[in-house]
Amino acid sequence: MVQLEVTHEGIWKEVVRYNCTHGFAHRDAYNLSGKHVKEELYLSFEDALTLADDDIDDNWETYKHSFLEGELP
Repeated sequence: MVQLEVTHEGIWKEVVRYNCTHGFAHRDAYNLSGKHVKEELYLSFEDALTLADDDIDDNWETYKHSFLEGELP
């Protein structure tokens, strides 16, 4: 699992999470209330891990801003 979390009002919250639970690679994007959208990644677990690391490294600031502004799902 690779996950981006931010603090909001003193509480750590998930923003974006990549994982392989349920037997398939997927990405979950969360909003401030904890609701999320699941997107299946049609990739091997190894490729999904590489994508997750690269995506969060490259886009964490955008994800954080969008999350705190209420722009994610």
